Amino acid sequence: MEQRPYVVVIGGANMDICGRPTGEVVAGDSNLGTVRLSPGGVGRNIAHNLALLGVDVRLVTCFGEDAQADALVESCAVAGIDIAHSFAVAGGATSTYLYVTDAQGEMQVAINDMAILEQLTPERVAERLEVIQGAAAVVVDTNVPAETIRWIAEHVKRPLFCDPISTVKAQRVAAVLGSFCTLKPNRLEAETLSGVAITDEASLGEAAAALLATGLGRAFVSLGSKGVLCAEKDRLVRLPLLPCKVVNTTGGGDAMMAGLVWAYLQGFDLRESGLAGLAASAIAVESPETVSPAMSVAALEERMGLA
Repeated sequence: MEQRPYVVVIGGANMDICGRPTGEVVAGDSNLGTVRLSPGGVGRNIAHNLALLGVDVRLVTCFGEDAQADALVESCAVAGIDIAHSFAVAGGATSTYLYVTDAQGEMQVAINDMAILEQLTPERVAERLEVIQGAAAVVVDTNVPAETIRWIAEHVKRPLFCDPISTVKAQRVAAVLGSFCTLKPNRLEAETLSGVAITDEASLGEAAAALLATGLGRAFVSLGSKGVLCAEKDRLVRLPLLPCKVVNTTGGGDAMMAGLVWAYLQGFDLRESGLAGLAASAIAVESPETVSPAMSVAALEERMGLA
């Protein structure tokens, strides 16, 4: 019997703590609002969205030995994420992400305590190489240490997807961009990795060209309210944001990456893939949860206009 295609995600799994004020944020003071605790982490969020899209997904991450880890493990089981290839770090503190939004759901400040993810070493990943090499696609986030990303780029012979996460952590993938099938940076991350300051349409195209010149297959540059630039060799497509009512922007980028991977598995072209990413992001930001329970293939196709 032929095995169902699966995706491996290598990256972070956190507990997210989100504070949202009921009115304008008053700096240096106690603000009335709500505080929510939920499972998160870029890698885990991508894996969760993929599972909601019906994809068989295996997560390679590390957990601590604490109550936060127990909650994360349980959340993965409920979400249908296979964590058989993840591991616990003896005495470790589970990765935690604390952030505060404004009343509209836009993140204002965040603190991440992710030191445990340094345990995602090349040696740990090498132990899991057989399952990784069997995947239809492999997703890496840059919470993974630079030396591990380099090892993955050199040894994994499957289509590689990368979310750069931030301008600082994007540096971890800079030297091996040409090994990746797809990159999903925002404007600042694209500037950092391309060396091109993006100030207008022309410089945006130059930045995309510089990224692709490394050997990178596709780039989907998120431009905030201005949509996304989809780029591959000899083709650029600009797509506007899809209509949505923003509740919480945290997790929108993770959903977009899941949409791009799902689109790849469907064999979609550049424009269709970008549209799938935007549709997934739109569904995500309409939910107070980091991962929207409304995510599904039917919902995605409806937003794309395919239903």
